[in-house]
Amino acid sequence: MIEHIPARPGLSPRRWLARRMARKAGRTSLSPNQPAEVQRARMDKAGDALPTASGVEVSRIEYAGRPALRFVPEGARDGVLLFLHGGGYSRGSAQSHKPFVSNLSRALRLEAISLDYRLAPEHPCPAAIDDALAAYRTLRSDTQGPILMAGDSAGGGLALATTLRLKADGDRLPDALYLLSPWVDLTMSGESARTKDGIDPMLKTSYLHKGAELYLHGADGQSPDASPLFADLSGLPPTYIQVGSDEILLDDSVRLAEKLVEAGVAVKCEIWEKLWHDFQLFAPLLPEAYKAIKRVPDWAAPYLSSQAD
Repeated sequence: MIEHIPARPGLSPRRWLARRMARKAGRTSLSPNQPAEVQRARMDKAGDALPTASGVEVSRIEYAGRPALRFVPEGARDGVLLFLHGGGYSRGSAQSHKPFVSNLSRALRLEAISLDYRLAPEHPCPAAIDDALAAYRTLRSDTQGPILMAGDSAGGGLALATTLRLKADGDRLPDALYLLSPWVDLTMSGESARTKDGIDPMLKTSYLHKGAELYLHGADGQSPDASPLFADLSGLPPTYIQVGSDEILLDDSVRLAEKLVEAGVAVKCEIWEKLWHDFQLFAPLLPEAYKAIKRVPDWAAPYLSSQAD
């Protein structure tokens, strides 16, 4: 269920640089000390700081009433990836995550839709879930192939909360879930929220407390919409979780994996040693980021096999 991926020995120049970039990104784009409009603009600009994967066509579209980016890789097979970006529910966009989604789309050979769902505090919970539901249901009507739903950080929590809503409504669920460092407990009750604060270069626990406050807007932080960790997880699709050993949200992933096993859900959880929150977003600068992305197609193959070549 839980696999530890060992770190490369020593601190390579690339890992040192990526870690430094993560620290800067946290200060400038996630800290509540910065105005929201400034942080959002900086995160969007970061979408052009790393290259888009070659062989992937990217276009701006409107999907289910929301702006989105569509990624079409060469040799795309049947099926679609629906990606929900992170950013604490109040930051981030399809643009900020463009390099990562292009790499994931190419690795999977799947067309991808990366959605710009509404953000807090202008649009608190459950606006983001409503947007994700609309996009997913539109995908189900547009494609006969499998759907892989994925998300990082808050987007990972959103993917899980959306899937729980689909289950409650009796809808067909995604064929699989891929969650990167998912934020699934907005009450921040995990032990790593304290023990890893100051170790994780990107996140601080105070950032997440503020993000939760903006998103919840007085709502119950333990509700399934806000913190799907506390929901009934039975009947969910196969789930692949990747998380760094040095991050504040480590316990969110570990506890989620344990609860999925208890609920009888097929789950694979990888803890990448010496790595931090959302490390996969640093491809191609960070070799481990590419390695993590390249592991996804092998895991997903059985769940996309109905449309396999």
